[in-house]
Amino acid sequence: MHLEAITWQRMAEQLADRLDDGKPEPGEVSWQRVGIDGAPAAGTGGLAGLLAEALRGRGRTALVVPAEGFLRPASLRFEYGREDVDSYLGGWYDTAALWREVFGPTDPGGTGRVLPDLWDPATDRATRSPYTELPPGAVVIVHGPLLLGRWFPFDIGVHIRLSPGALARRTEEAARWTLPAFARYEAETDPASLADAVVRADDPRHPAWTGLGR
Repeated sequence: MHLEAITWQRMAEQLADRLDDGKPEPGEVSWQRVGIDGAPAAGTGGLAGLLAEALRGRGRTALVVPAEGFLRPASLRFEYGREDVDSYLGGWYDTAALWREVFGPTDPGGTGRVLPDLWDPATDRATRSPYTELPPGAVVIVHGPLLLGRWFPFDIGVHIRLSPGALARRTEEAARWTLPAFARYEAETDPASLADAVVRADDPRHPAWTGLGR
């Protein structure tokens, strides 16, 4: 895999360029979806925010949707214990709600009425956030862990990868039990093979990526 050095800002601009190349025609009722996949330690929200800024600077509407806002209730996440790897991989994120509230409404001809988050993991209660009415041609940027390999209809998928050593160093002590889950995700799902672009971010100050020509 060939990687080239790049800044996060320049990466966001190149992603925005690609989205502009494929944006819907005037009058077409459709939206674009971007997935930025990576472990919490990879800081997917940083790139998501920069991409949203780049798009808004071009006059386009962009909505950032953190996958953490679609965690399932604690009673379901912790059914088999608070540190169960199988549950984390397959049962922590409410993928059905993401389909219903984010992807379905932004399918071609959909309503564009998107719920930006559903559940607050800190309070373990519904967020009660209002729906966002997205105009045709807007971009939804979903970011967080374990997004690839679930058939989510991303127009662009980006995987931010950390080496096992970097992931271990940058993962908070309380979350280190998730490291085997991410090792399995890499081995079983192979997110790098599913992404349109792979970013290597062992040193977040000096990222490198494959570009979008893969």
